Amino acid sequence: MDALEALRTRSSAAALGEPAPSEDQLASILTAATSAPDHGLMRPWRFIVVRGDARARLGDVMADAARGRAGEVSEEFLARERVKPLRAPVVIVVAAKPRERRGVPEVEQLVAAGAAGEHIMLAAHAMGLGAFWRTGEAAYDAEIKAALGLDPADAIIGFLYLGTPRSPAAAPQARPRPESLAFEWSGPGELTPVRIG
Repeated sequence: MDALEALRTRSSAAALGEPAPSEDQLASILTAATSAPDHGLMRPWRFIVVRGDARARLGDVMADAARGRAGEVSEEFLARERVKPLRAPVVIVVAAKPRERRGVPEVEQLVAAGAAGEHIMLAAHAMGLGAFWRTGEAAYDAEIKAALGLDPADAIIGFLYLGTPRSPAAAPQARPRPESLAFEWSGPGELTPVRIG
């Protein structure tokens, strides 16, 4: 699949299962992630791969953290938290470890980590794998960050789920027309829609 086709056809998988990405595929996916734009070569991203039985342990951490955030919660709620990491054979936690550097604000480092996450999604799609991206309260929880070896100031950009699609990929959602979002600037206050085609 060429790059433009991957960009045009990528969509989030509805359900994922085995087989998981192979070791070679995972290496290629992570290598692709490190080619994301990175102002100042800060390398702010971290990729934490969770697979096998570790997914259930992450589910326990998520349930404990949810209990800590909410206090009184039902067992059904905790059970739903426990199974989240089991939705795919591999979960890649994309995190950012921003550092202070003059000329490279934190927001640029967070965006670089987000771009690395998108590279993961595109690489998986190009290989015929399925993927979807989740955040939620777990992404902002200090207990979960600590369990993953992250500091409180680090940011979890997303939990990226990878595996084999369980059903044929749905047609990509209708995309907005570029001319509704892209404008040509010709001077202060002068914007006109970009003409496509």
